[in-house]
Amino acid sequence: MTASAPAAKAPKPSPYAIFRNRYFTYLWTGQLISTIGDALTSLAAGIFVYQITNSVLSVGLILMASAAPTLVFGLIAGVIVDRYDRKTIMIVSSLARAVLVGLIPVLVLNGDDIVWLYVLVLASASVQQFFDPANDSVLPEVATDEELGAANSLMAIAQFGSTAIGFALAGLITAQFNIAIAFWLDSATFVISAALIFLVKIKPLVVEELTTVREVIRNLGFGAKFIMSVPILRSMVLLRVPVMLIFGLQNVLLLPFAFKVLHAGEFEYGLQEGLTSVGFVVGSLLMANYADRLREGSWLILSFLGMGMLGVLYALSSNIWIAIGLIGLSGALNAPSFVAGRLINQRNTPREMRGRVFSTGYVIRDVIYLIGMALAGLADIIDVQLLFLVSSIALVVTALVGGILPGIGQPAAEWRRTMTLLRTAPRAAFGTSRPATAADVEALGRYIPALSGMAQRDRDALVTRARVLEAESGTAVTRAGDTGDAAYFILSGRLAAGRATGEGQYQSLSSMGAGDVFGEIAALTGSPRTADVVAEEPTTLLEVPAETLRRLMALPDFSSLVLGKMQERLARTTSIEDLPRFGGFDQGVLRQLREESAASGAEGEEE
Repeated sequence: MTASAPAAKAPKPSPYAIFRNRYFTYLWTGQLISTIGDALTSLAAGIFVYQITNSVLSVGLILMASAAPTLVFGLIAGVIVDRYDRKTIMIVSSLARAVLVGLIPVLVLNGDDIVWLYVLVLASASVQQFFDPANDSVLPEVATDEELGAANSLMAIAQFGSTAIGFALAGLITAQFNIAIAFWLDSATFVISAALIFLVKIKPLVVEELTTVREVIRNLGFGAKFIMSVPILRSMVLLRVPVMLIFGLQNVLLLPFAFKVLHAGEFEYGLQEGLTSVGFVVGSLLMANYADRLREGSWLILSFLGMGMLGVLYALSSNIWIAIGLIGLSGALNAPSFVAGRLINQRNTPREMRGRVFSTGYVIRDVIYLIGMALAGLADIIDVQLLFLVSSIALVVTALVGGILPGIGQPAAEWRRTMTLLRTAPRAAFGTSRPATAADVEALGRYIPALSGMAQRDRDALVTRARVLEAESGTAVTRAGDTGDAAYFILSGRLAAGRATGEGQYQSLSSMGAGDVFGEIAALTGSPRTADVVAEEPTTLLEVPAETLRRLMALPDFSSLVLGKMQERLARTTSIEDLPRFGGFDQGVLRQLREESAASGAEGEEE
């Protein structure tokens, strides 16, 4: 009897294979079309105001009208997105913006009062505050974790690449046709976008409490609190504050730098701006293929470091064509930071918190960006070339400092340590063990809002049967293939999880922190553990026996939480069709999991 030849390694799927998922295709197409429309209105409104007023200040007020709603509605929008159906919010927002933009030709272009233009642009931008966090939050519902890097890269192309198309169309329309056409076209793009979103299957969000004004106010600070409680999210804010300050400053300096230092004309400056978008598209295409080659934090550091170095060269250049090429390269290097930032938020935020986390990030980003723009006034007293050079050096320093922030910078040695731990870590002894207390459940509830809706009887049952375990750093909590009759909720600390391949490497390598759950598949199905899980630092766990977990699954909110985690895990470890072989799994729950998998786009390929 001869040994069978080893199976050939499956080729890596193309990042563009995600377009076989029709739900992603609908979202992507809607984003592409509506962003073209946004650019039409943005440029056409600015041109119209300048033609009427001949005032740069008036044009600046249009830009402020577009940005100001973030400060007013940003946090509120995040709470609303986390408490209502996100698909409905996206559809209603698109239709509302279609009406508002459609009113511009009716109320503004036929009269001399441009106040209505500011009002309508302000109202449209306010509605957008609800659409954006909802749109960012649903992408992980449509794409699997393996597809998420490519999905974000392709969405970036739709979002920014189409801006150049919109600007070009706006310039053509305003020069050759009635400017009203630009606004009518934008209105139509929102209607088309709403229709495409309607076709997307997105699982409804389960909300634990009634949505009252008091609850909305109470939830306003949750996004910021959650960001501060998660090391990698907190680190990203600390990194992005100086970065956005520099970006705001430099984006204003580009115009006077081009005219005063490079002696460029309007054509060269317009070409420079256009190549920024082209570079971003090229960078996004590369990220679609290579996003999984490095961790998200590494992409952030490389992106900001490269942009800072190119900024130094730009500040020292005197040839307009060399400068234009440098700006194009800088646009390409901006794409990794955009994609990586979204991935960090999506992969480290629970489904029910994403709206608040994204909206909080938008508010912080826009406030700091506006401060940076205000600092550009220093160019009136400081040489613009010197100011650009110093700010670029500051960006390089910021990137280097970011390399030591928790969760962002992970040197190769640390990565190898994690891989070694997964292979060789000794079993956790769990020498320190104690019964759970109400305080433990309450602490976990800060990360898992579903627990706050439990009846006192169910809470008491959980406290009575659960235990708190302490895993020392560098020890294995579970090993793939183990049998287990309990699930684990992380109270504090950090764990790494992965599945060994035949080549001694690990696939589906992931990091878990406070609020995450693992071991639920084995506990509910009686099947072997699906991954190796090791403690990267001292970790406190709440061990919940399978019997208790099954009882808690009768609670809709708790069931939704655990099934969501299972769905994500199964997408990485096995096929949903393999579940019937898990004889211990309740068939009603299995049916629900199948339905949720279909709703999230696992069956989104064309039939």
